[in-house]
This record gives sequence, structure tokens and C-alpha cells, in this order.
Amino acid sequence: MSQKQTLKSQNIIMKLIVGAFFLVIFTIGSANAQQKVKPISNNENQKNSLGTLKQIDAGVLNIGYTEAGPAKGTPVILLHGWPYDIHSYNEVVPILVSKGYRVITPYLRGSGTTHFISENTMRNGQQSAVASDIIALMDALKIDKAVVGGFDWGARTADVMAALWPERVKALVSVSGYLITNLEANKNPLNPTAEYGWWYQYYFSTDRGEKGYRENTYEFNKLIWKQASPKWNFDKATYDQTAASFNNPDHTAIVIHNYRWRLSLAKGESKYDSLEDRLAKRPVITVPTITIASDFDGPAADGKAYANKFTGKYSHKIFNGIGHNVPQEAPKAFAEAIIEADSYAK
Repeated sequence: MSQKQTLKSQNIIMKLIVGAFFLVIFTIGSANAQQKVKPISNNENQKNSLGTLKQIDAGVLNIGYTEAGPAKGTPVILLHGWPYDIHSYNEVVPILVSKGYRVITPYLRGSGTTHFISENTMRNGQQSAVASDIIALMDALKIDKAVVGGFDWGARTADVMAALWPERVKALVSVSGYLITNLEANKNPLNPTAEYGWWYQYYFSTDRGEKGYRENTYEFNKLIWKQASPKWNFDKATYDQTAASFNNPDHTAIVIHNYRWRLSLAKGESKYDSLEDRLAKRPVITVPTITIASDFDGPAADGKAYANKFTGKYSHKIFNGIGHNVPQEAPKAFAEAIIEADSYAK
């Protein structure tokens, strides 16, 4: 073989080696990318039971929400908690649509496709700010009054809406009852068992906790799911569908602020002070209401501690064997509660 032929062969071999190297790198990179949770796309949402994913400017946010059912149906707004998202209502929405309801399911601030319009807006997780978001959404959609239901942060938001804007809430379904935060009351310690249950609030109060949550959001929230619903055998696909919403760029900031604000470790925005002053007086809720308790509520499941905070037509239900994510764990029962609460208002 001539020297020229030898050099040509060596070049071919080197190209093959380099090509193989980059093929391996690409394959490894692709495998890692597949392990990451992808943001939810419009098409993926349209295929599920929640209806069509839409976006609308409302207040300080551009809110992502799904809508299903007839445009002239009675509006129902379903609010998710943390660390959950709109997919908690996957099986609730079709039941309500079959009864003629127009169902709106928004991503709360810091979740899914909801985002702040301005980079300069404070990433605020306080209760009156989140409730104001949903009132702004109703205004943007020209909804005067709606049946509102929720759990966790969603129940708190629904409670605040009903307390501050009763003329906008036709009826209320609130998991775990009266959840309006009282900052002064929150300064008082609970018994050790109760304090232990809120371990993540104290973790979030530290710089280490903020960094840890940002870096381990996926596994952290899966742990919360298991802790809050120990009898719910959810699969990876179910969790991953919701976990995509944690990719929101403001997610960590909103979560951390929410819990620090509750412990009076972070300030809210002054524009919400008048609303918080009203909430600090623990106002009664006058709209027709159904409260729901589950195993998550422990000794408070009987609802006696907050029954006197609801002065309209009212009933309390206890779902045994169900964890914190009530609408996803007991969708039929939750949907029936929405329908029943609506009947109270007629």
C-alpha cells in the first residue's frame, strides 16, 4: 500500500472513530433528556379529559387554563393545590360536563403554563394574591359568578374568594374546610406530632431548603404525594403528568414565598394589606358550602373545629380511606359534592 493510500485509510478510520464517539454522546444525551419531565403541550392537553388548554391575560398573570363543557353552562372553577396541578381533576371534569357545566381549571401562579406578564412583579405566594388571580380570571372570562371547588392551596383560595367576594361565588366545595391563614395564630406552636407533619415548611424557611427544593423538585414532590396519600397507589405516568407543571420558571419562588409568608418569615405586597386585614378577622363564609375531610385531616376530620365558620346552607362529608388529593383519589364523590353544593344555591 502506498503512503498516500495509507494516509487515506487512516483518515477514514479517524472519521469512523469520531463519528462513533459523537453517536455515543448523542445517545447518552438523548436518554438523559427522555428522563426529564417535558412541559405539557397544547396537543397533549386537548387529548385528555380536561378540555382545551387556553391562555388569557388576567391581572398580573397570563393564566393557562383548560375549559370544557357548554359555553352557556353554569361555570365551575376547580382549583388545584401544591404539589399538584390541574390533572387532579382529570376524572372530575367529564362528570360535570355530562351534567351541563362549563368547567374551568386554571394553573395557579407558579404552575404549568401560567406566567407573570412582567418580570418586575413580585413572585408572591400569599393567599390574597392567589385568590385575586382567580377573580381576575373570572373578570377576563366575563364570568360573574361560579361554583368554586378546591383542595390544599386550591381550597384556601376558594375559601378566600368566598369570604372576600361572596357575590362572585355561587357555591363552595372546600377540602379540609376553613383554611384561611391567620398569621398571628400561625405563630403559636402545635403539639410535636402536628409540627412533625409540617416538616417541609421549616425546611423551606432555610436557604438550604430553597436550594434543595429547586434542585430536587421532582423527587421532593413525589415524597409529599406519598406522605399525604399513603393509600393511593399512583403510577409513574400519573405523577409525571402533573410533575411537568413544576417546570414553571417561577415555581420554586412561589412555593418558598408561600410557606415563608405563612410563618411570617417573608412579607407580602402592600397592595394586598387591606384584604389580609379582613382575612385576619377570620370572616365567616356565607355562601352555600360543602366541606370534605379525608384521612389526611386526622382528628379534625369531623369538621367540628370550623363548622361555625360557614353560615349559609352547609354540610360536611368524610371520605374514609382517601388521602389529601381528594378529586384525583375520589373523583366521583368530589364531582357529586360540586353538583350538590350547586343545588344548595337554587
